[in-house]
Amino acid sequence: MRLMTAVDQLFLLLESRKQPMHVGGLFLFELPEDEQSADSDFVYKLVQQMQTSTVPPSFPFNQVLENLIFWKQDDQFDVEHHFRHVALPNLGRVRELLMYISKEHSRLLDRAMPLWECHVIEGILPEFEGRPGRFALYFKIHHSLVDGIAAMRIVEKALSQSPTEPMTLPLWSLMTRHGNKAERVQPAARSVIRIIKEQLSTIKPVFTELIDNLKHSGDIDYVGTFDAPMSILNQRISASRRIAAQSYDIKRFYSIADSFEMNQNDVVLAVCSGAIRRYLLDMNALPTKPLIGFVPMSLRCDDSDSGNQISFLMANLATHLDDPVKRMQLIHDSMNSGKRRFRRMNQAQVINYSAVAYAWEGLNVFTGLFPRKQAFNLIISNVPGSKKQLYWNGAPLKALYPASILVDGQALNITLASYQDKIEFCITACSKILPHVQDMLALIEEELSLLESISEEKRLGLREK
Repeated sequence: MRLMTAVDQLFLLLESRKQPMHVGGLFLFELPEDEQSADSDFVYKLVQQMQTSTVPPSFPFNQVLENLIFWKQDDQFDVEHHFRHVALPNLGRVRELLMYISKEHSRLLDRAMPLWECHVIEGILPEFEGRPGRFALYFKIHHSLVDGIAAMRIVEKALSQSPTEPMTLPLWSLMTRHGNKAERVQPAARSVIRIIKEQLSTIKPVFTELIDNLKHSGDIDYVGTFDAPMSILNQRISASRRIAAQSYDIKRFYSIADSFEMNQNDVVLAVCSGAIRRYLLDMNALPTKPLIGFVPMSLRCDDSDSGNQISFLMANLATHLDDPVKRMQLIHDSMNSGKRRFRRMNQAQVINYSAVAYAWEGLNVFTGLFPRKQAFNLIISNVPGSKKQLYWNGAPLKALYPASILVDGQALNITLASYQDKIEFCITACSKILPHVQDMLALIEEELSLLESISEEKRLGLREK
């Protein structure tokens, strides 16, 4: 058995019917060149391969809950419980595909079984977005088993970098394909003395950082847990979900970052901030105070591919500012302030600091006592992915969109993943609170184009000098 971490348990304790705690990925594959004829049975062969395989699932797909404290290996794997093969009616377009994913993403996983599902989806138009025939894979897995980095590492191990590599094993049987490298099982318990020493060693540095917070609480780049304004984003959610997804050229973000001497993630946050500002202005619902973003930061310093090793930075999204450059600069400054703080601490110290600093939000999420006072307004997460082309039995992966979680008081989550030369945006929203959230994709494009124009003007001005 494997002992759960406190973070792993948190995702299980937070779960409810209207608040599923699984993450998902929508993967779009293009049929191999020699399988693009109308009578191709390529997908059927993949499905048969998975349904008939006798190879058991590997870690973490073979883990089942034990008293909400341990993970134990499941020896009664039933592929029919986890695997779905579906076809969209009447040759679905993007809208039909995303509607199906939205519906499936709102359904709870069965805790009596390993907490994951795999859906192979056919019936996508042969000319999906102007490209050759495609099929899709939707995979969801409980957040208590993986964080974003771990999930992306599993994706890279499940697929191949070679278009000619035959893959006869199901996606959930990684251990057999990769040997011991695919499994990172932690011992059921560590030395009590070691745990106590580790926790005691965090007290002084955590206390020092909390005192430092008080000293800098008036700084413009400091974000406190009481700074987020009430907004339409921060209402009690329903179980209904709406997924919207779009790809953007990653070079566009790097070009803007180079012009303003910032990093790519600052530009991502600025583009999201500008799009949210436009969306809320259209609804006449933009708060006068700046929205606060909760930005996950990986603490993973090994090559493991399971569990959660994350904390969060709070970013001032500067949505109160009309000037996009000033908005991006304030975002950059507030993120740097948080990064400097975390760099002064080790992993255990960061985790304990976060537990104290964000205790207000944790209490609020668990109890719902103060629904009108949130510590942040939304989550924006940027997960690095593969820079190389990935294949599934010769079928190239063309796009991957990471769908994430919502909690009461947080009706919007923007998660994106880099893949090759693109950034894949996926918006997860409560459809009963935020109407037409898919419109935000066009607003992201508008904001990105605006920053590109300003960036180009800046470069031309520098050249003229």
